[in-house]
Amino acid sequence: MIIRILALATLTSLLLGPVAAFSQPSNWNPPETPWGDPDLQGVWTNATLTPVERPDAMVDKSVLTAEEAADFETQSAEQRAASDRFILGNVGAYNQFWMDGGKNVTGDRRTALITEPPDGRIPWTEAGQRRLDSDLARYGVGPFDTYVDADTGERCLTDGLPFVPLQGYNMNYQILQSPGWVAIINEMFHEFRLIPVDGRSHVPDHVGQILGDARGRWEGNTLVVETRSFADKRHFLWRATWRASRPNLRLVERFTRVSEDTIDYEFTMSDPDMFTRPWTALVPMTTDQASRGVTSGPLYEYACHEGNYGLLNIMRGARVEELEQ
Repeated sequence: MIIRILALATLTSLLLGPVAAFSQPSNWNPPETPWGDPDLQGVWTNATLTPVERPDAMVDKSVLTAEEAADFETQSAEQRAASDRFILGNVGAYNQFWMDGGKNVTGDRRTALITEPPDGRIPWTEAGQRRLDSDLARYGVGPFDTYVDADTGERCLTDGLPFVPLQGYNMNYQILQSPGWVAIINEMFHEFRLIPVDGRSHVPDHVGQILGDARGRWEGNTLVVETRSFADKRHFLWRATWRASRPNLRLVERFTRVSEDTIDYEFTMSDPDMFTRPWTALVPMTTDQASRGVTSGPLYEYACHEGNYGLLNIMRGARVEELEQ
């Protein structure tokens, strides 16, 4: 619960910082592995202040001016300095030492990671909007009678796919390659994905997996990963409803190394039950760039279940509140 509320508070307070989407220098060629594939290997981070969706206050503004970006950077730094620790009721949460939401405003200064549709908003269907509203109404409200009343992140399971900077920390990813395979290790939840790039078929749709069944292929210098066969976990509470594992979800990701220290990560999500149309976002992944306030790696062990008293104490707190009523 603390992790989820903290992350939401972080994104709310850091609203408008844009992310850099870098173009490839004309004289730069991506490195290759010994077997000839584009080399994406390394430890990367997608830490950024840019929200996934364009905030309501910026509905008619897709890009910040340089002056607005500078003002935002200053305000963000002042907010972090003024509030070293988030206080959630009577419960303390992580202080700023643990957070890595990105610090500087650089690049194209977008106000949303979503590039399509042009309004920078998730195109919910009526049914999808009802599901979103229902999930939001459950957060922090209860009743907390069982573990399923906590979201998948609080349960140390997953926050789902794709890779987006939602949590405010642990936003590092290590990419490893071998002939016919790409492995991606997510620091958050210590998740890993093994993606074959040898042309094999997907598993049958009824073989559902919580992170789906991924298959990759190379299109020029771009790794294209198509994921489907997601398990039906719509009965779980998800921190981001659009990332919930569900059978109709289709995810296409594109990884393109555009410079020595940047991968353009683009994803498109399709689900006719949840969205009126497919939608796309662009999230640059970078290596160490101290000048931009972004540092990747090394990956640390995310031992979420070891010493995880969150669920136990959520239930205990709910019982205490019941006795006080």
